[in-house]
Amino acid sequence: MIALDTSSETTARRLAVFALALGGFGIGTAEFASMGLLPEIASGFGISEPTAGHAISAYALGVVVGAPVLTALSARVPRKTLLVALMTVFTVGNLATALAPSYTLLVVARFVCGLPHGAFFGVAALVAAHLMGPGQQAKAVANVMAGQTVATVVGVPVASWLGQTLGWRCAFALVVVVGVATLTAIWRWMPDLRSMQITSVLTELGALKRVQVWLALVVGMVGFGGMFAVYTYISTTLTDVAGMSRAFVPVALVVFGIGMVVGNLVGGQLAYRSVVRALYLSMGAQAVVLAIFIVASHRTYTALPVLFLIGATSAAFTPALQTRLMDVAADARTLAGALTHCALNIGNAAGAWLGGLVIAAGFGYTAPAAVGAMLATASLIVLTASVFVRS
Repeated sequence: MIALDTSSETTARRLAVFALALGGFGIGTAEFASMGLLPEIASGFGISEPTAGHAISAYALGVVVGAPVLTALSARVPRKTLLVALMTVFTVGNLATALAPSYTLLVVARFVCGLPHGAFFGVAALVAAHLMGPGQQAKAVANVMAGQTVATVVGVPVASWLGQTLGWRCAFALVVVVGVATLTAIWRWMPDLRSMQITSVLTELGALKRVQVWLALVVGMVGFGGMFAVYTYISTTLTDVAGMSRAFVPVALVVFGIGMVVGNLVGGQLAYRSVVRALYLSMGAQAVVLAIFIVASHRTYTALPVLFLIGATSAAFTPALQTRLMDVAADARTLAGALTHCALNIGNAAGAWLGGLVIAAGFGYTAPAAVGAMLATASLIVLTASVFVRS
């Protein structure tokens, strides 16, 4: 563990953690902005909105593939070098997204963007824990995730405004700028991290032998799918159901983002006290809030506060889930941290698909909230099963 005795070392540590959070900000902006810009993307390529949602699923599939594969294969790569490499792939992928001449190439570019997502957060969480010291694991995870949640307050609304005003490609150009800034920050402020333990491919893959790891992953897959079933189609829900003007949608996204920031802070504190209790509280609250949104989404003045609560409950869930996975994975903590985002993005893909399915079936844009409430409830059942499993 590195020494943190002097004020200069404390400043260096904070700058390094900030660099990681900045990367989370870029990733969060890219991930969530694409959902808010689905109508623009669909219009730009002359396709339906549910079809445009396949780009969301492609990104999620990239996370699912990249998280375990890149984490395992890079087990012996120095952490700083790995962070730079992962952020480079992410930045190039978003550049390809902004320049994609066809929808097919857009989907491919979104898949490439998703590849480094889980591995970056998995490595970043462990690096932050290493920098912050013993006993600070849950808070370290929350600090890294803070960048992603702040993105929903600042990055996503700005990207959404750019997308509506100058075209959706400008939103991803913004992400490229953030990616370059992150690369610069990591290169300048991140220490060499030579004292961090290096594992092996077999050690990391050993996490997949643990029943508790799989149960925690299922909790994340099912639970987060509920939020994404709603958020993927939130723009049209707010305009067509709540009667909100299209120009006001970025403000609604800010409300959702503020909820995520608050939820991340509260979730980090809850997980610090009790990880399992934090999971129960956050996902139980989300099941209730999503059920309420079925009715609340019909009026702007009721939709906005409930949208805030959806953001808060989903963000409160993340630090607890990632800490849970790192706790039950033993020596394979890097892969466990990456698999957290693998699980969340399977939920992303499944939620977007299920939400689009009920919309396409004619049930309307309130139906995804009903699907989300059922998924959140199902995640509580899986969590309860995991509590009684001892292996």
